[in-house]
Amino acid sequence: MNYDRIDARILELVQKNNRLTSEVIGEQVGLSATACQRRLKRLRAEGIIEADVSIVSAKAVGRPIQMIVFVTLERERADIIDRFKKEIKATPQIATGFYITGESDFLLYITARSMEDYEEFTRHFFYQNAHIKSVKTMVIVDRVKIGFGVPVEDGMDV
Repeated sequence: MNYDRIDARILELVQKNNRLTSEVIGEQVGLSATACQRRLKRLRAEGIIEADVSIVSAKAVGRPIQMIVFVTLERERADIIDRFKKEIKATPQIATGFYITGESDFLLYITARSMEDYEEFTRHFFYQNAHIKSVKTMVIVDRVKIGFGVPVEDGMDV
């Protein structure tokens, strides 16, 4: 995957606002709208841009309880890990999931309508899974920063 200084600037812009038109982006990076569209298409095709998303307020859609959950599996076996990854992807209450190193195996960001809703979820998702050794939940008090933006360096040959 290759990108240059102009691509890096485009990436910075779309990370801040993915609704910018190709015309606006092109003006800011010194390209025509058509050239900008071609670059965006290539950046998406190469997987440099993984997704175009909108960040929705969990509270505004009736899911004000937010948790960070650390999950430790009973064993580090590839089939167990792969199965758990699939379960994470298929579960709408889990907004984000990471397979991590350290004391735990997974870090999950979960939303719920209430603590009772979360308790019901834990009984179904965690406690019925024989491969889970432990679950540690931390309730989020305040969302200080949210986003998926990453720093983009000029012209990388990745």
